[in-house]
Amino acid sequence: MKKPILPVVLLLLAASVSQPSSAQWNAQERGTANITVSGHIPLGAALNTMDIEIEQEMSRPYAYVSRGYIGSETGVYGTDIIDLSDPDNPSVLLRWRIENQDLHTMLGGMDVKYFKWNDRYYVVQSYQFFGGPDSDLGAIILDVTNLPDAASVTDVARIRNSENPGGFHNIFIYKHSNGRVYLLATTQNTYAQVYDLGRVVEGNVENALVGTIPVPEGAEGDYRGYHDLYAAWHPDTEQDRFYGGGTGGYYVYNITDIDNPTLEISITGVSGVTWGHTFTPSPDGRYAVGETEYQYAPLRIFDLKPALDGEVTNIRSPISAWTANWKNLAHNHEVRWPYVFVSAYHDGLQVFSLQDPENPRTVGYYDTYIGPGDVGAMDGIANGAFGVDVRNADGLIVVSDMTTGFWTFRMEGFDGWNGEDWGMPNISSAQDFDQEPKEGTN
Repeated sequence: MKKPILPVVLLLLAASVSQPSSAQWNAQERGTANITVSGHIPLGAALNTMDIEIEQEMSRPYAYVSRGYIGSETGVYGTDIIDLSDPDNPSVLLRWRIENQDLHTMLGGMDVKYFKWNDRYYVVQSYQFFGGPDSDLGAIILDVTNLPDAASVTDVARIRNSENPGGFHNIFIYKHSNGRVYLLATTQNTYAQVYDLGRVVEGNVENALVGTIPVPEGAEGDYRGYHDLYAAWHPDTEQDRFYGGGTGGYYVYNITDIDNPTLEISITGVSGVTWGHTFTPSPDGRYAVGETEYQYAPLRIFDLKPALDGEVTNIRSPISAWTANWKNLAHNHEVRWPYVFVSAYHDGLQVFSLQDPENPRTVGYYDTYIGPGDVGAMDGIANGAFGVDVRNADGLIVVSDMTTGFWTFRMEGFDGWNGEDWGMPNISSAQDFDQEPKEGTN
């Protein structure tokens, strides 16, 4: 989490702020009428709640919340497992914690994802500790197959990186066209790493690292490495593609051959972008939403068509931008075309539409955090809605708020998502672990 000092004027000119006047927060109206709070659980002290993940199968109504601390003191380090059997009344099934809590400091549990392998279900919790007994710990894998029996949850593997300590800030799990399930992980000031999760849970952690994805040579910026990662099947070219935000901007690699990733597209030289945070494409890979985590920065929308058509290799300008409030910033987002669901720190859950990519429009919001604006990380601006996820089967929206905890929401008219309903491939961050390779959907 860095806060580069960049010209604000250019950002304001670039941002197409389509927030309607009726969408201003007031004490009586925390959200738009089309967003309904389904359930809420406070999880603990301020700044202790990090990212979130929801399982996609309706028969497994579970969500996972990372627990850490963004501050200068010790926090609560582990994973909270939430039972969503009744989304209107969610409950905590298990508060799993790493041992020796008092010996660990800073960040802790940051990102969380789940996967399925050989009919068993697992959760990967990423960790970042600076000092203490686990400075080389990247992730802990929990077997959660037999939920809702909390006593059955077991710690089955740990991924460590002693050569590059500092843990994994962000992770992404991807079902590759070769049939393997890969963990993509950020590392401190270097490339992204690729781990074969089948090998990890089968006891072969030593040989699980199967690839690395570099930051392109010559990339310049004040942050070295990747911050966030995403991968998806690209149906037009029949390629597995990696999307990373990091040094200098955003990058798209062909990772069909996981041993030899090749750079396909770069987005660099963009005004106001010295590093990329989160980078998520549309289901067809044409458009992409780019985030840069500093105050006043909007989400920028890029059209990758000139690069996909071979006209250029580098994109230098967005076609539009969106922000909930020019004074703040967004943190993470999930694309369910044409909607983008945003965890927007002080501005809570925000939803905007890319039906017209050149004119993004806010369609709903709910403010999950109404506390003081100067209490949080990054000089107070980093507090509130941290993570967001969507269950495609029924459209349930989940949000993790750094201070107020776990939330579930419904959006009127959004009862589920399938890309084909919108003339798009059925591709999103949600992985179908039971599909055959190269069926063309994730």
